[in-house]
Amino acid sequence: MRVVYCGSPADAVPPLVALREAGHDVALVVTQPDRRRGRGGALLASPVKQAATDLGIDVRTPARAGELVDEVRELDADVGVVVGFGQLLPPELLDATRHGFVNLHFSLLPRWRGAAPVERAILAGDAETGVCLMRLEAGLDTGPVYACERTVIGDDETAGQLRERLVGLGVGVLVTALSSVGQAHPAPQVGEPTYAKKLEVDEFRLDPDRPAAELARVVRAGNPRPGAWAVVHGRRLKVLRAHAVEGSSPRGAIERDAHLGTAHGRLSLDEVQPEGRGAMSGAAWLAGLRDPAPALDAP
Repeated sequence: MRVVYCGSPADAVPPLVALREAGHDVALVVTQPDRRRGRGGALLASPVKQAATDLGIDVRTPARAGELVDEVRELDADVGVVVGFGQLLPPELLDATRHGFVNLHFSLLPRWRGAAPVERAILAGDAETGVCLMRLEAGLDTGPVYACERTVIGDDETAGQLRERLVGLGVGVLVTALSSVGQAHPAPQVGEPTYAKKLEVDEFRLDPDRPAAELARVVRAGNPRPGAWAVVHGRRLKVLRAHAVEGSSPRGAIERDAHLGTAHGRLSLDEVQPEGRGAMSGAAWLAGLRDPAPALDAP
């Protein structure tokens, strides 16, 4: 099929490569404009732009995707494919290919429509999630679904690890289902929708008034971004890995075994990153503190 591909992050690179390897004609890649990143503020292309350039595919980086309606229409493409593009597509662009646009979404729709489905599934304690290939409509992830694949969420799986697995599943779903998009009849979404709103850094601050099991999910969902964190002695401490354990300690107190007291149970601080330093075990971090009984600073 002749394809217009819209994507930006690293997660969107494997599906792009898989489409080419499956023999689809990727006529154009649309991605987010180059942005300044890092301490030096260098202007960097999106991972998808870098990959498309390496593959010799034409790339456009519009501030608004609607700017490309006429160009996409002239390509006479069969379908558009969206994976983590980062912009809503206007209705006139959705109509600019023969069979519209499809979106590879990392949840079991209609659960977790929106920007952060992987992290929201972990935060909510969902037992399973998956990927869906859906037809794009004007609404936010409301379109009917061509195909889905489910997977169990591992008890200790971080958002980064889960997303990597979902990308692999999604590649298979996309390559298998795409060729039949023109003939298949997608099924309407069934069930109560939930919405995966954009992640905020403040919601990943560890609050000892919550149970340890919930805080462990916060740590998993925040890894690798935006990161769970706390403040100890006025300095930020990232918590990279943690798990809930039985027992009790004063809320907010960090015992010498690197266990944080919470509203129910204790949170084992398995791996942390003090401000201005590299990652280390919670025990190693505590060994370097002068305070024999540290506690989280109050918000």
